[in-house]
Amino acid sequence: MTTTPTNPVFLGVPHPREPLRWGDPFPTAARESLDDAQLRRNLGHATSTIRDKRARVVGEVPDWEELRDAGAALKAHTLTHLPELLERLEENVTARGGVVHWARDAAEANAIVTDLVRAKQADEVVKVKSMATQEIGLDEHLASEGIAAFETDLAELIVQLADDQPSHILVPAIHRNRAEIREIFLERMGDAPAHLTDDPAALAEAARLHLRRKFLSAKAAVSGANFAVADTGTLAVVESEGNGRMCLTLPETLITVMGIEKLVPSFEDLEVFLQLLPRSSTGERMNPYTSLWTGVTPGDGPQEFHLVLLDNGRTRALADDVGRDALRCIRCSACLNVCPVYERVGGHAYQSVYPGPIGAILTPQLTGVQSHDDPNATLPYASTLCGACYEVCPVKIDIPSLLVHLRARDVDEDHDRHRPTGWGAAMKAAAWVMSDGRRMGMAEKASAAGRVVARDGQIRSLPFPGSLWTGSRDLPAPPKQSFRRWWKENR
Repeated sequence: MTTTPTNPVFLGVPHPREPLRWGDPFPTAARESLDDAQLRRNLGHATSTIRDKRARVVGEVPDWEELRDAGAALKAHTLTHLPELLERLEENVTARGGVVHWARDAAEANAIVTDLVRAKQADEVVKVKSMATQEIGLDEHLASEGIAAFETDLAELIVQLADDQPSHILVPAIHRNRAEIREIFLERMGDAPAHLTDDPAALAEAARLHLRRKFLSAKAAVSGANFAVADTGTLAVVESEGNGRMCLTLPETLITVMGIEKLVPSFEDLEVFLQLLPRSSTGERMNPYTSLWTGVTPGDGPQEFHLVLLDNGRTRALADDVGRDALRCIRCSACLNVCPVYERVGGHAYQSVYPGPIGAILTPQLTGVQSHDDPNATLPYASTLCGACYEVCPVKIDIPSLLVHLRARDVDEDHDRHRPTGWGAAMKAAAWVMSDGRRMGMAEKASAAGRVVARDGQIRSLPFPGSLWTGSRDLPAPPKQSFRRWWKENR
């Protein structure tokens, strides 16, 4: 049964959610991150380690490129047939004792989960790491309703105890080193041993003992889902710590919040993604824990299963023939680990639940861009367009092309708003100069003065408005001889 008898994929445009819009545009937030030397060291060490692990295990697979092609084709097929696949998923989940709920946006999803938890007369839930619940701000919403949500993934627990925000899709506490984690545990955990060291095994043991009591007492659990199989109604969660297995099997009620794009058509399709995902994300041949469940089994595991299918902007992204490719993402985070921009500024600079290259194309589509000054409008520009993200993406999302597409859309929408900007004025001035040979020649002569302030062939500082460029990049010094002069002398 469903709680809302609505065609599943056409759920309407969601209301923007404040936690996804933290306020500062990327350039401002990135400057603050660049000033943190410890952050850059943590990021550099962690991303290089993950890159090396991934390269080793991918190199072992002779048909890796064929697997990527298969993953891309399966996701493209799913998006093309999403309405009927979602209806098939609902039918099969319901037939096996589950309950399916449709949520147009974050507000509806949060209300559904809150009502389900209250129905169990519970005031706390345990949670499996879930990007979808972070996207809708579920923890914060439950807290406002008097319900405590306990993150059980180690990195998510660290972030939660520190009142912090995740900085990475796969490793949310990548910006923290073990000395910082020890201090967080001692200050915030409450039952952390006084003699706790920063040894990773000791930190993990402290977290395990802290969480064990929650696992055994919780009446309800909330999870995300890596995949859902339309043909069987099966849900899948892959993880490395075993906390997911505890959440998925011990509580009486299991509530899964899943983006509508996480579908695969058949059970056999999981074979492709369960090879692509672990190698691309953690650099492992397979995930230590792969949990699959189908509906409810009497006497075994949760006796109530609720699946909340979340739109929250996905229909809007699906309607864009180019931008929809971002919905193929399987949240492996490989693009973050190779991105030179992410490695230097970290996830917080993106001011988004989805950081890095994939966040730069996904967040503007899920939340929408209200104006040229919207912080989300700057995300597609947070890239060098080097192409490394495309080379490692297990489902071959052409992120650089999508970034260019979103940049063009931002420019076109800004033109439609008929709002004059400094950038627009500068482009009009440049067009006026370049449209006339005489004016262009005079500009070339004037630009030759730039050689006076150049050092080693680069101009590193200019007065305003040139400082808007040199504040973040060098400018090549003008050549001694212009092309016009060379042409006149030689032709």
